[in-house]
Amino acid sequence: MQTLFLVAALGLVQEPPLQIPPPPVAAPVRAPAQSPAPVVPPKASAQAPIPVVAAPLAPVAPLAFYSERFAFSWDRTIPLAINLDGLKVSSIFFNKRTVQSGLLNIFKGAEFGTRAQVEVTNTGKHPKVPGFAVAVLDKDGRLLGVASGGTKFGNVEPGETETFDLNFTQVQERLPFGDKFLLAIELRD
Repeated sequence: MQTLFLVAALGLVQEPPLQIPPPPVAAPVRAPAQSPAPVVPPKASAQAPIPVVAAPLAPVAPLAFYSERFAFSWDRTIPLAINLDGLKVSSIFFNKRTVQSGLLNIFKGAEFGTRAQVEVTNTGKHPKVPGFAVAVLDKDGRLLGVASGGTKFGNVEPGETETFDLNFTQVQERLPFGDKFLLAIELRD
């Protein structure tokens, strides 16, 4: 008895195969009648569910997108002249974050993370929600590090200038030796 219970609990009991009735035999050919017989659709079987067809999704407006390769400089502001649907990207800056001053100068000069700082201004008439991705490459085209970020709360209002910190994590030690960087920007209104 315990064995039967264990087999049933583990789902090892097989159900009998599904019995599908054979297709109907073709009716004998008759002479055409005066009026055609009405076509009656077959009744749905309780065993066969009716397929549900999903309505097609409404098309989504594509995001504004920009991507380009630039010369890399470490710890120096790199001027940019990008205008993506009213979002002006004016500069990017790669460096390590350091504490400039602190309580009793205990932490002064301490490093805590590597970043790319991107400065943008919304010159459009509507708020913008930007997202950024940066990849730094060496002179042989090898990837040295990647960072991404953007607006998490709110947006960049018209006329507003904002600076975004994109954080490099885990793979970051060779960034100062970069030669080129790729910048990608996606915008949502």
